[in-house]
Amino acid sequence: MARVTGLGGVFYKVADPAATQAWYQEHLGIGGDWGATFRYADEGTEDPFSLLSPFKENSDYFAPSAAAFMINLRVDDLDGMIAQLQEKGIEILGRQDEDYGNFAWILDCDGVKVELWQQKGAAPA
Repeated sequence: MARVTGLGGVFYKVADPAATQAWYQEHLGIGGDWGATFRYADEGTEDPFSLLSPFKENSDYFAPSAAAFMINLRVDDLDGMIAQLQEKGIEILGRQDEDYGNFAWILDCDGVKVELWQQKGAAPA
């Protein structure tokens, strides 16, 4: 049986795609002709994974963004990423540490909430 093997990407509309790509390149170090390409080879991470997670329509988890979606990006050093972003004047909206990973949140240049995630442990069953 054919099956889905992972997240292929997040696609969304913005007013100025080139400016958005430049923002992600400058502040998060990701980019390229098609946006960003990721390969799961996180050193020291057991069983790296991605999620496709629906949220209730009235969820405030994406706030303060008004977008109907949020982007979750895996990072290899959350503390280092936070420090780099703060040096560039990017506001850190919050941080949370859980058994399965550490999280921090920012807004991109288009007001989309970006969740930065450093995985801990194996994928959930």
